Amino acid sequence: MNLTITLSLLLFTTAVSIGGFSNRKLIDDLIFYPPAITKRHQWYRFFTCGLIHADWGHLLFNMLSLYLFGDFVEQAFTSPILFGGQGKTFYLILYISALFFCLIPTFLHHLNDSWYKSLGASGAVSAIVFVGILFNPTAKLGFFFIPPVIPGYIFGPLYLLLSSVMGRQNRDNINHSAHIWGALYGLAFTLVLAFLLKTEYQPATEFWWKVRAHLSSMGL
Repeated sequence: MNLTITLSLLLFTTAVSIGGFSNRKLIDDLIFYPPAITKRHQWYRFFTCGLIHADWGHLLFNMLSLYLFGDFVEQAFTSPILFGGQGKTFYLILYISALFFCLIPTFLHHLNDSWYKSLGASGAVSAIVFVGILFNPTAKLGFFFIPPVIPGYIFGPLYLLLSSVMGRQNRDNINHSAHIWGALYGLAFTLVLAFLLKTEYQPATEFWWKVRAHLSSMGL
């Protein structure tokens, strides 16, 4: 079995998360806790919180999403018409940096909130999922109990809208802001990098033509 970056991230995250299920100190040491960052300068928490999860359901959902989209995105990054030999490095940078950037709005909003904590790789996984949609916008996806019947280019905006609404309602214990900003960061990272490096494959242009072709095939 080829040990890809995606599989390595999945295995390492799973191992640390499982260890945290029975070790409260490990969770407390790694969790995203804004006061620990502002007062004790523990900036590493931006990254380590992505290694732990609340429960098995939380872990399985994130790792399944990473598995389903990660290999595809990793392979696309290493394509000769995109980033080639630098692709794996850029892919790893995308994932790790997404852990940080997806939490900046959360950090600014909860600077001194002693009650606020957040954990999970959802922000970075959202970055990977949305880059996957960027590369293959017509792939069928689904929401929770809805089967995969919605094209990615429709699923993406609906997901962001739903996350925004749920985040404002604040009725669950989920950091929807991290999902939104992780997704947007993933798109921005990939589009800007491809533009600056003047790659043969320009994701924005290809996305537009694929969506246009899909709409035309439906007579729209």
